[in-house]
Amino acid sequence: MSKSHRLFDLMQILRSHRQPVAGVELAREAGVSLRTIRRDISTLRSIGADIDGESSVGYVLKPGFLLPPLMFSEEEIHALALGAQWVRGQTDDSLAGAAQNALAKIDAVLPPDLRRHLHDGPFHVSPKPTPPTSVDPAVLRRSMRQQCKVLLAYRDFHGAATERVIWPISLGFIESQRFAAAWCELRQDFRVFRVDRMERVELQADRYPGRRRDLVKRWRAQVASKDVDNRS
Repeated sequence: MSKSHRLFDLMQILRSHRQPVAGVELAREAGVSLRTIRRDISTLRSIGADIDGESSVGYVLKPGFLLPPLMFSEEEIHALALGAQWVRGQTDDSLAGAAQNALAKIDAVLPPDLRRHLHDGPFHVSPKPTPPTSVDPAVLRRSMRQQCKVLLAYRDFHGAATERVIWPISLGFIESQRFAAAWCELRQDFRVFRVDRMERVELQADRYPGRRRDLVKRWRAQVASKDVDNRS
Protein backbone atom coordinates (compact mmCIF):
# COMPACT_ATOMS: atom_id res chain seq x y z
CA MET A 1 0.00 0.00 0.00
CA SER A 2 1.36 3.43 -0.93
CA LYS A 3 1.90 6.05 1.75
CA SER A 4 -0.82 8.28 0.25
CA HIS A 5 -3.38 5.48 0.48
CA ARG A 6 -2.23 4.69 4.02
CA LEU A 7 -2.68 8.31 5.12
CA PHE A 8 -6.13 8.43 3.56
CA ASP A 9 -7.15 5.22 5.35
CA LEU A 10 -5.84 6.59 8.64
CA MET A 11 -7.95 9.73 8.18
CA GLN A 12 -11.01 7.58 7.56
CA ILE A 13 -10.34 5.57 10.72
CA LEU A 14 -9.92 8.75 12.78
CA ARG A 15 -13.18 10.15 11.39
CA SER A 16 -15.01 6.98 12.43
CA HIS A 17 -14.07 7.54 16.10
CA ARG A 18 -15.74 10.37 17.97
CA GLN A 19 -13.66 9.75 21.10
CA PRO A 20 -9.84 9.65 21.37
CA VAL A 21 -8.47 6.35 20.08
CA ALA A 22 -5.16 4.92 21.27
CA GLY A 23 -2.26 4.50 18.91
CA VAL A 24 -2.22 0.71 19.36
CA GLU A 25 -5.88 0.55 18.33
CA LEU A 26 -5.17 2.69 15.25
CA ALA A 27 -2.28 0.39 14.37
CA ARG A 28 -4.53 -2.67 14.70
CA GLU A 29 -7.27 -1.19 12.51
CA ALA A 30 -4.82 0.08 9.90
CA GLY A 31 -2.76 -3.12 9.89
CA VAL A 32 0.54 -1.31 10.47
CA SER A 33 2.99 -0.86 13.33
CA LEU A 34 2.58 1.65 16.14
CA ARG A 35 5.78 3.34 14.93
CA THR A 36 4.18 3.84 11.49
CA ILE A 37 1.06 5.32 13.10
CA ARG A 38 3.19 7.85 14.98
CA ARG A 39 5.00 8.86 11.78
CA ASP A 40 1.76 9.12 9.81
CA ILE A 41 0.08 11.23 12.50
CA SER A 42 3.07 13.59 12.33
CA THR A 43 2.77 13.76 8.52
CA LEU A 44 -0.95 14.51 8.68
CA ARG A 45 -0.35 17.26 11.23
CA SER A 46 2.31 18.79 8.98
CA ILE A 47 -0.18 19.15 6.11
CA GLY A 48 -2.86 20.74 8.25
CA ALA A 49 -4.84 17.99 9.99
CA ASP A 50 -5.92 19.15 13.46
CA ILE A 51 -5.20 15.99 15.47
CA ASP A 52 -5.11 16.25 19.25
CA GLY A 53 -3.51 13.84 21.68
CA GLU A 54 -0.63 11.39 21.70
CA SER A 55 -0.20 7.66 21.25
CA SER A 56 -0.60 6.57 24.87
CA VAL A 57 -3.57 8.86 25.62
CA GLY A 58 -5.33 8.62 22.27
CA TYR A 59 -5.75 10.67 19.12
CA VAL A 60 -8.84 12.59 18.01
CA LEU A 61 -9.35 14.38 14.70
CA LYS A 62 -11.11 17.72 14.88
CA PRO A 63 -13.60 18.39 12.04
CA GLY A 64 -12.87 20.63 9.11
CA PHE A 65 -9.85 19.04 7.45
CA LEU A 66 -10.22 17.29 4.07
CA LEU A 67 -7.56 15.51 2.10
CA PRO A 68 -7.74 16.17 -1.64
CA PRO A 69 -9.40 13.28 -3.50
CA LEU A 70 -6.14 12.08 -5.03
CA MET A 71 -6.16 8.75 -3.21
CA PHE A 72 -9.29 7.21 -4.72
CA SER A 73 -8.71 3.59 -5.63
CA GLU A 74 -9.59 2.31 -9.10
CA GLU A 75 -12.69 0.54 -7.73
CA GLU A 76 -13.81 3.68 -5.86
CA ILE A 77 -13.61 5.69 -9.09
CA HIS A 78 -15.56 3.00 -10.93
CA ALA A 79 -18.20 3.08 -8.19
CA LEU A 80 -18.54 6.86 -8.48
CA ALA A 81 -18.82 6.72 -12.27
CA LEU A 82 -21.33 3.85 -12.11
CA GLY A 83 -23.45 5.69 -9.55
CA ALA A 84 -23.45 8.84 -11.66
CA GLN A 85 -24.52 6.83 -14.72
CA TRP A 86 -27.42 5.37 -12.77
CA VAL A 87 -28.53 8.79 -11.48
CA ARG A 88 -28.37 10.28 -14.97
CA GLY A 89 -30.45 7.46 -16.40
CA GLN A 90 -32.99 6.91 -13.65
CA THR A 91 -33.77 10.22 -11.94
CA ASP A 92 -35.07 13.64 -12.90
CA ASP A 93 -33.14 16.26 -14.84
CA SER A 94 -32.09 18.21 -11.75
CA LEU A 95 -30.38 15.25 -10.07
CA ALA A 96 -28.96 14.06 -13.39
CA GLY A 97 -27.31 17.46 -13.86
CA ALA A 98 -25.97 17.36 -10.30
CA ALA A 99 -24.40 13.95 -10.94
CA GLN A 100 -22.72 15.24 -14.10
CA ASN A 101 -21.40 18.30 -12.26
CA ALA A 102 -20.04 16.14 -9.44
CA LEU A 103 -18.12 13.98 -11.92
CA ALA A 104 -16.71 17.10 -13.57
CA LYS A 105 -15.42 18.34 -10.20
CA ILE A 106 -13.79 14.98 -9.48
CA ASP A 107 -12.28 14.92 -12.98
CA ALA A 108 -10.75 18.35 -12.41
CA VAL A 109 -8.65 17.23 -9.43
CA LEU A 110 -7.73 13.66 -10.37
CA PRO A 111 -4.22 13.04 -11.71
CA PRO A 112 -4.02 11.69 -15.28
CA ASP A 113 -3.27 8.09 -14.23
CA LEU A 114 -6.55 7.98 -12.26
CA ARG A 115 -8.69 10.19 -14.51
CA ARG A 116 -8.86 7.55 -17.23
CA HIS A 117 -10.72 5.21 -14.85
CA LEU A 118 -13.46 7.82 -14.52
CA HIS A 119 -14.22 7.82 -18.25
CA ASP A 120 -13.16 4.32 -19.27
CA GLY A 121 -15.01 2.16 -16.76
CA PRO A 122 -16.11 -1.40 -17.54
CA PHE A 123 -19.76 -0.73 -16.70
CA HIS A 124 -22.79 0.50 -18.61
CA VAL A 125 -26.18 1.53 -17.24
CA SER A 126 -28.97 1.52 -19.78
CA PRO A 127 -31.52 4.28 -19.14
CA LYS A 128 -34.98 2.88 -18.56
CA PRO A 129 -38.00 4.76 -19.82
CA THR A 130 -39.85 6.38 -16.97
CA PRO A 131 -43.59 6.93 -17.06
CA PRO A 132 -44.69 10.51 -17.75
CA THR A 133 -45.43 12.53 -14.65
CA SER A 134 -47.38 15.69 -14.01
CA VAL A 135 -45.23 16.75 -11.06
CA ASP A 136 -41.61 17.72 -10.59
CA PRO A 137 -39.85 15.38 -8.11
CA ALA A 138 -37.64 18.31 -7.17
CA VAL A 139 -40.64 19.74 -5.27
CA LEU A 140 -40.79 16.55 -3.19
CA ARG A 141 -37.06 16.74 -2.49
CA ARG A 142 -37.41 20.36 -1.44
CA SER A 143 -40.23 19.45 0.93
CA MET A 144 -38.00 16.81 2.53
CA ARG A 145 -35.08 19.22 2.94
CA GLN A 146 -37.31 21.87 4.51
CA GLN A 147 -39.62 19.37 6.27
CA CYS A 148 -42.65 21.11 4.76
CA LYS A 149 -46.05 19.55 4.26
CA VAL A 150 -47.33 18.98 0.74
CA LEU A 151 -50.86 19.21 -0.60
CA LEU A 152 -51.19 16.23 -2.92
CA ALA A 153 -53.76 15.54 -5.63
CA TYR A 154 -53.53 11.80 -6.26
CA ARG A 155 -55.25 9.13 -8.33
CA ASP A 156 -55.21 5.68 -6.76
CA PHE A 157 -54.97 2.22 -8.32
CA HIS A 158 -58.68 2.22 -9.18
CA GLY A 159 -58.53 5.69 -10.73
CA ALA A 160 -60.29 7.43 -7.85
CA ALA A 161 -59.11 11.00 -7.29
CA THR A 162 -58.23 12.14 -3.78
CA GLU A 163 -56.65 15.20 -2.22
CA ARG A 164 -54.66 14.97 0.97
CA VAL A 165 -51.83 16.52 2.97
CA ILE A 166 -48.68 14.41 3.24
CA TRP A 167 -45.27 14.70 4.89
CA PRO A 168 -42.76 13.37 2.31
CA ILE A 169 -39.84 11.56 3.96
CA SER A 170 -38.17 9.44 1.27
CA LEU A 171 -38.01 8.90 -2.50
CA GLY A 172 -37.53 5.44 -3.97
CA PHE A 173 -36.64 4.11 -7.42
CA ILE A 174 -37.72 0.57 -8.27
CA GLU A 175 -37.13 -0.45 -11.88
CA SER A 176 -38.94 2.21 -13.94
CA GLN A 177 -41.20 3.44 -11.13
CA ARG A 178 -40.66 6.30 -8.70
CA PHE A 179 -42.25 6.28 -5.28
CA ALA A 180 -42.58 8.71 -2.40
CA ALA A 181 -42.93 7.49 1.16
CA ALA A 182 -44.83 9.92 3.39
CA TRP A 183 -46.97 10.31 6.46
CA CYS A 184 -50.55 10.77 5.29
CA GLU A 185 -52.71 13.03 7.42
CA LEU A 186 -55.85 11.54 5.86
CA ARG A 187 -54.96 7.96 6.83
CA GLN A 188 -52.94 8.88 9.93
CA ASP A 189 -50.32 6.41 8.85
CA PHE A 190 -47.37 5.99 6.53
CA ARG A 191 -48.20 5.49 2.87
CA VAL A 192 -46.21 4.97 -0.33
CA PHE A 193 -47.38 6.97 -3.37
CA ARG A 194 -46.44 6.38 -7.00
CA VAL A 195 -45.11 9.60 -8.51
CA ASP A 196 -46.75 8.88 -11.88
CA ARG A 197 -50.16 8.90 -10.16
CA MET A 198 -49.57 12.31 -8.60
CA GLU A 199 -51.52 14.98 -10.46
CA ARG A 200 -50.44 17.99 -8.41
CA VAL A 201 -48.09 18.73 -5.51
CA GLU A 202 -48.10 22.07 -3.72
CA LEU A 203 -45.52 22.93 -1.11
CA GLN A 204 -47.18 24.24 2.07
CA ALA A 205 -45.91 26.83 4.51
CA ASP A 206 -46.49 24.51 7.48
CA ARG A 207 -43.58 22.36 8.59
CA TYR A 208 -44.31 18.89 9.80
CA PRO A 209 -43.37 18.16 13.43
CA GLY A 210 -40.31 16.26 14.56
CA ARG A 211 -37.32 15.32 12.43
CA ARG A 212 -37.55 13.68 9.04
CA ARG A 213 -34.90 11.09 9.87
CA ASP A 214 -36.92 9.99 12.91
CA LEU A 215 -39.97 9.52 10.70
CA VAL A 216 -37.84 7.51 8.26
CA LYS A 217 -36.74 5.21 11.11
CA ARG A 218 -40.36 4.69 12.16
CA TRP A 219 -41.44 3.97 8.59
CA ARG A 220 -38.60 1.48 8.01
CA ALA A 221 -39.37 -0.26 11.29
CA GLN A 222 -43.00 -0.55 10.26
CA VAL A 223 -42.03 -1.98 6.86
CA ALA A 224 -39.63 -4.46 8.48
CA SER A 225 -42.33 -5.54 10.93
CA LYS A 226 -44.79 -6.19 8.10
CA ASP A 227 -42.15 -8.20 6.22
CA VAL A 228 -41.64 -10.40 9.29
CA ASP A 229 -45.39 -10.88 9.68
CA ASN A 230 -45.70 -11.88 6.02
CA ARG A 231 -42.97 -14.50 6.44
CA SER A 232 -44.49 -15.98 9.58
